[in-house]
Amino acid sequence: MTKYEMLYILDIDLSDEAKESIIKKFEDLVTANGGVIEKTDRWGAKKLQYPINYKSEGYYVLMTFEAEKTLVVELKRIAGITDGIVRRLITKR
Repeated sequence: MTKYEMLYILDIDLSDEAKESIIKKFEDLVTANGGVIEKTDRWGAKKLQYPINYKSEGYYVLMTFEAEKTLVVELKRIAGITDGIVRRLITKR
């Protein structure tokens, strides 16, 4: 298995429960598909470099995990269709 990092930005207007729900959704997706989560860092609200969807702040989350490449493709797909995710980036460590 390969080590990856997934950095994603959540909509700042989401409630705390909704943010935690999305974070848990991705953690559960990794573990259900045979991956191992090393850690999930909640960086919190930070100013965006440029406005996205007329918003200047976002809630940053960094998830470090080990998984197969097929899971990474699925994570990208799910993140792309999940409401509340502004941007996402998955890279090899």
